[in-house]
Amino acid sequence: MDWEGPGKHLLASLEGAGVNYRVCRIWQEPLPAPDPFAGLMVLGGSPNVDEEEQFPYLRPLKDHIRQVIERGGSYLGFCLGHQLLGHVLGCRVGPLPKKSVGFITGELTAAGLKHPAMAGLPKQLELFKWHGQGVLPPLPPGVHILAHSAAAPVEALSVEGNPRVVGLQFDNHAGARDVARWLKHDAQWALSGTGIDPQALVAEAEAKEAAMGEKFRGFMHNYLGLDL
Repeated sequence: MDWEGPGKHLLASLEGAGVNYRVCRIWQEPLPAPDPFAGLMVLGGSPNVDEEEQFPYLRPLKDHIRQVIERGGSYLGFCLGHQLLGHVLGCRVGPLPKKSVGFITGELTAAGLKHPAMAGLPKQLELFKWHGQGVLPPLPPGVHILAHSAAAPVEALSVEGNPRVVGLQFDNHAGARDVARWLKHDAQWALSGTGIDPQALVAEAEAKEAAMGEKFRGFMHNYLGLDL
């Protein structure tokens, strides 16, 4: 989405680690060849993973994700990026019982507690959510659930043998200003049927920004420190 993009905490993590990156608007430009890059991050968006006719850029994006994974590269997906990863890995992706918008508590699984990207994080995690679909169990062999919640059975996943491939259903990369911008542009979808008070949600994002940013930067420090 033109109004979305990398959130405050993600940008701070990349810049703090000295990571060179390129932001690609895949609905407007072709993806570059994966060869010059150490990895790929895919953020959220309005499409569902099976809406290739309506959003034709999903086909080359899925192929790109497959190439990155097959060559043993690094992949980190948020929200739709997480769902696309699950889809490429052979998981079922579909509607959840209800939308998940706002702050909830999730929990790391036994696999999540052992995953090096999650090192030092508490078992109970605060998650910021903005989605209506998700990856659905059971997962194929070799794909592991790293976190779950009452709202989504697969809040995070990874693949056996490559800890650099991670999907996160939640959008903890977003800061309070990102949340306010999303509400401005996507309020009709986000507020419909959820009972969310937009002013209260922004206030909650502001109150929790420092703590959530610290934990997200800890995750990214772990993730970027993996052997790439």
